[in-house]
Amino acid sequence: MTGPMIFAPEYYTHLATLEAASWWNAGMRTAARRLLRLAGMPAQGTLLDLGCGSGQTLAWFRGEFPDWRTVGFDLSREGLHVARMAGEAVCEASALALPFPDHTFDATITFDVLQHLPLDGGDATALREARRVLKPGGVLLVRTNAQSIPHTPPDPGYDFRKYTSRELRAVVELAGFEISRLGRLNALLGPAEIPRELRARRAAGAGYHGHLGHVPTPGWSWHLKRGWLELEGALVSRGWSLPLGRTLLALARAREMPT
Repeated sequence: MTGPMIFAPEYYTHLATLEAASWWNAGMRTAARRLLRLAGMPAQGTLLDLGCGSGQTLAWFRGEFPDWRTVGFDLSREGLHVARMAGEAVCEASALALPFPDHTFDATITFDVLQHLPLDGGDATALREARRVLKPGGVLLVRTNAQSIPHTPPDPGYDFRKYTSRELRAVVELAGFEISRLGRLNALLGPAEIPRELRARRAAGAGYHGHLGHVPTPGWSWHLKRGWLELEGALVSRGWSLPLGRTLLALARAREMPT
């Protein structure tokens, strides 16, 4: 049994429930926490969540850095409605044209957004905008899909892509960032997803077959999977990159731009 298809109206409500209970999300947040601590985040600052969805990342971040102010934006009115109901400061906007002045934020997080931007340079535009609104030396943390097995070509119907490590490094650095950590993880979940993706491809043809699964019940396997994913995140924080893995994490800082 699976949850609603991605971008369906029910997606964001289900996403909030899934993120609160998912071993995958718990493990990914531990990996993100390690990288943010590695960046030496100050005691106070302002964070922008680029593509905040239902606002779960905003709430998580304030739990880690309670004296920070958080702002999120998204194009999905359904997601923003869920975020506002939870009391988050969010607005409707496009990652391709941020409605914020230059050098406003101390840090920017963007989780699982780059892969859904327009294929004709949308990711590069969004990263340049992130660089513009970040203060010099500001922190950028990116999570996005990695190419794995089976190889997934870009899908113009859904504006969906997956990145190699080299591709992600190139687009982040060209936008004006200096990368300190970039690595693959999520090697455990990857093999489990291959049969589903192959079945979906046989049934519906080539293209994007993303979905949200059912809400898991914590048990021994839940803790084992989370623990393994956290181990992978620890390796990335130490500068390792696994040869396999369906997720890429990148930690970078905004470079001084020439005047």
